[in-house]
Amino acid sequence: MTQTIAPRVRTLVLLLVAAACALLAGAGPASAHAALTGSDPRQGAVVDKAPAQVSLTFSESVSMDDDSLRVLDPKGRRVDDGRPSGTGGTTYSVKLHAGLPDGTYTVTYQVVSADSHPVAGAYTFSVGAPSETSVSVSAQAAGGGFVGGLYGVGRYVSYAAFVVLVGGAAFVLSCWPRGSGVRAVQRLVVSGWLALTAATLLLLLLRGSYTGSGKLADVFDLSLLGEVLQTKSGAALVSRLLLLAAAALFIAVLFGAYDKREDEERRDLTFGLAVGGSVVAAGLAATWAMSEHASVGLQAGLAMPVDVVHLIAVATWLGGLTALLVALYRGPAQTPVPTVAVRRFSRIAFGSVVALVATGTYQSWRQLGSWTAFTDTRYGQLLLVKIGLVAVLVGIAYFSRRWTAQLAETVPAVAGQRQKERVAASGGRGDDEANAAGKTTAAGKAGAAGKATAAGEAKAAGKAKAAGKASGTGKGSGGSQRAAQLARQRAAVDAARQKRQRDADPHRFGLRRSVLAEAGVAVVLLAVTTVLTQTEPGRTEEDAKAAGATSTTSAAPATGAVTLDMPFDTGGQNGKGVVRVELDPARVGANDLHLYVERPDGTAFDIPEVKVALTQKAKDIGPLPVAPDHITTGHWSADGVQIPMAGDWEVAVTVRTSDIDQVTLTKNAQIG
Repeated sequence: MTQTIAPRVRTLVLLLVAAACALLAGAGPASAHAALTGSDPRQGAVVDKAPAQVSLTFSESVSMDDDSLRVLDPKGRRVDDGRPSGTGGTTYSVKLHAGLPDGTYTVTYQVVSADSHPVAGAYTFSVGAPSETSVSVSAQAAGGGFVGGLYGVGRYVSYAAFVVLVGGAAFVLSCWPRGSGVRAVQRLVVSGWLALTAATLLLLLLRGSYTGSGKLADVFDLSLLGEVLQTKSGAALVSRLLLLAAAALFIAVLFGAYDKREDEERRDLTFGLAVGGSVVAAGLAATWAMSEHASVGLQAGLAMPVDVVHLIAVATWLGGLTALLVALYRGPAQTPVPTVAVRRFSRIAFGSVVALVATGTYQSWRQLGSWTAFTDTRYGQLLLVKIGLVAVLVGIAYFSRRWTAQLAETVPAVAGQRQKERVAASGGRGDDEANAAGKTTAAGKAGAAGKATAAGEAKAAGKAKAAGKASGTGKGSGGSQRAAQLARQRAAVDAARQKRQRDADPHRFGLRRSVLAEAGVAVVLLAVTTVLTQTEPGRTEEDAKAAGATSTTSAAPATGAVTLDMPFDTGGQNGKGVVRVELDPARVGANDLHLYVERPDGTAFDIPEVKVALTQKAKDIGPLPVAPDHITTGHWSADGVQIPMAGDWEVAVTVRTSDIDQVTLTKNAQIG
């Protein structure tokens, strides 16, 4: 049964990695973490004259360059001065050229939110009346394409490598110090360091293209790399590389000198490694906390240290689990993982889960803000999946603890002693048997101590040679080579016997299976966590919805109140003023119409009569008359104005200022 475990392990790991990649591939471009919550002019608005500037308001501060905010005329030409500026807090504006003609203008933006993620979108407004435009406002991708996919893979690898590096080292240092001499565990932790270093370098190179053009060629643009280094995300990645250099020294001491020290020296070295390793691990975790979700929004000063604790708890649990899995499946038969190490890790894992739940609860409250966000936002839905996976992990861990409680140490028998007994029973038949017995005894001692090395073989060969000479059959180097060969064969047989005895323990075998299941769920959990860090927080998404703006990167023309200002001059006394028509929500179906009449100085005044008519010439609909009721000075209103279909509607207002003085004003508005 145990001979089929390794192929099953490889197959399961490949399937879990494929599932993780599928989750990452389905994540798509990073969602907007800073949502557009307002604009001036508003989306879909029709204004009487061209504004002097266009302003955008986001849910959090963003980073901009000269091309981040652009305004395009109906032919796609830029009509802004290309120098966006902040006008206070989270509002940014760009000035427009003077004397812009009537027509539909397109506003596009591509910025970087304070939590390091790109945000893009577009919308339109019209001056005078809507017109045809050659500018497409369909989905403005940010952080997508091939570069975005590579960036997502780099993020996942960096999280997974951090978990393996920190958790693996913590497992060796706090649970199984003898594991520092196990080659499989050494390879695991070193692989985590190499993967994290490579992923960090990849993210640093991709960063400029990821938040900008999305072109692969820009990855090698040194000027773009220089700009990245001046950003918060670039500084975090560079800091991570510097901390990884310190981590390399930690690994060199842990796996180079630690196992060779005496007990007293090892205790002193353990304390130093624990302090230094904790500092490096906290610093690495802080490079994520200082540049992502925790660094912006509510209580950022508290959220960042909480995020550091959360990441270290995850790494200690899942990384230690990975190290335990490797030790159980790939560790040498001569040095099995002792029961005390497994039980110690079980206690540490329990503490990590408690810290994970506490910090995760705080983070959930901070990022969601309401119970409805769990089901109404993508962030909340992914968080529910993550909570479910953690619950499954805890359930599997419960069975692992049961196996651990029943675990019995499998102490391999000393093959040499058994061989001595066989030789004594046989009465010492033959010089070759005596030679083999001497060799087998040496090999058995080597196997019991876990020292089946070349030096042990040479020592055993020397003993066998001496025994051969004493019996008169050892003839030069031939006897020595034969003894060495016998030693290797006996050592292999003893190692295989010890492995069978170790695997024969049903409790240890059950522990291996449950730990493998935990590690499999952990792979998927890390993939969901990576997608979660690239998803707009539920609190931000709900705030954007409440503000009447969309938080997605697609910016289709929005429906909202349309305001039309129409100056008039009937030629008589009190014949000059402005009529303002507001149609809300300017969509198919029932609408509210408000009409205001003001003098040139802005004061409201009454006129004898005002009438409104709506016409859609393209469909030969109308005019549809509207008779508003007088509400107060200079204010008329009509409820339930029915608009049968969407399109470009002509709004005609007839103003009569005396018995003989009147004028009809017209403007077009996009409805629906």
